Amino acid sequence: MTERRARLAGSAAVASFGLIAVLLSERTPAQAWLAGAALAGVLLTIGLTRIEGPLLAGGYLAAGALLTVICHNQPANLGWFGICVLAGWSGYTLLPWLAALVTAAGALGFVGQWIVLADEPGWGAWIAGTVFSGVACILARQQQLLLVQLREAQAGLAQRAAAEERNRIAHELHDVIGHALTVSLLHITTARLALDEDPAEAGEALEQAERLAQQSLADVRAVVGLMKDPSAPAPLPGVGDIDGLVESFRGAGTSVEYAVTGDLSRLTATEGLTVYRILQEALTNVARHAPGSPATVQLRVEDGETLVQVDSSGRPGRPSHDGAGLTGMRERAEALGGRLTAGPSGNGWRVEAVLPA
Repeated sequence: MTERRARLAGSAAVASFGLIAVLLSERTPAQAWLAGAALAGVLLTIGLTRIEGPLLAGGYLAAGALLTVICHNQPANLGWFGICVLAGWSGYTLLPWLAALVTAAGALGFVGQWIVLADEPGWGAWIAGTVFSGVACILARQQQLLLVQLREAQAGLAQRAAAEERNRIAHELHDVIGHALTVSLLHITTARLALDEDPAEAGEALEQAERLAQQSLADVRAVVGLMKDPSAPAPLPGVGDIDGLVESFRGAGTSVEYAVTGDLSRLTATEGLTVYRILQEALTNVARHAPGSPATVQLRVEDGETLVQVDSSGRPGRPSHDGAGLTGMRERAEALGGRLTAGPSGNGWRVEAVLPA
C-alpha cells in the first residue's frame, strides 16, 4: 500500500468512528454535526496532503480533540475507538517521540474524563486501549525499519563479499599469468640468443617455456574454476613449492640466492600461500624490471613473525602503470595482519613483508 492510500485508509477509519460518535453524541445535533464537519476537514487535510512530522502530529491531536468534544462524558460512546486508531496510526507514520506524544495526549484526555466522572471505571479500558495501540504500532514500525536495515546490510555484505572474491581471484590471475609470461619470455629470449650457437640449449629453453606454459594454463583453469564454484577445492601453492619457484627463475637466467631461517612447516596453508605469492611477484618484478640483476631471498620464521625479504642489486626499470603487483602484495600481507614495504635500498630495490606467525 502506498503512503497516499495508507493516509486515506487511516482517515476513512477515523472518520467512520467520528460518524458513530456524532450519532451517539449527547451534544445538541448542531454542536455534534459541526464538530463532526470540522473533524472531516482535518481528516481530509491529513489524507490528501503530504504534511508530516510536527504538522502531521498536530493534525492527529486536532482530530483527537474534536472526537473528545463530540464524545465528552460518554464512556460508552464507540466513537472513542477513533482515539485508539489515531494513536496506532501515529505509531506508523511519525517519529517515535512524536507518536508517543500523540498517544500520551489521547491517554491524558481519558484521564481527564475519568477525573470528571470518577464513578465510571470504563475510562480505564479506553486508556489501556489507547496506550496499547500506540506502543504496539510504534514497536511494530521500529521492527519494520530494523528489518529493512538488516536487509540492506545483508545486501551490502553480499556485494562486499562478491567484490572481495573478485579481487582475490584477480590477484591470483595476475600473479599466475604475470609469473608465467615473464619467465616464459626469459626462456624464449634465451632460446633466441642460443639458437645459432647452441641449438641444444635453445631447445631446452623452449622446453622449459612449454612446461611452464602448460603448468600456468592449469593454474589459470583452477583459478577460473573458483568463479563458477568458490567452494570447490583448488590446488594452491604453498611453502613446499617455494624451492621450485626459485628454481624456475634460476632456470630462466635470473641469479637467485635463497636462504631460510626457522621452520617453514609452522606456517598455515593461508600463510604459506601468501609467502609464495609475495615471493613470486617480487621475483617476477626483478626479472621484468631489472633483467639480469641478481636477487637475494631471505625467509625467516622466528619470534612470532615471518619475514619475507627480496633484494635486487640493480635498480628496476619503470614499473607498470597500474601498480597491481605491488598493491596485490600489500593487500595479501595486510589481510593476515602484516605489512609490506617496497622501495629503494642501497644500490638496489627491496621488497619486505612482515607477517604474524
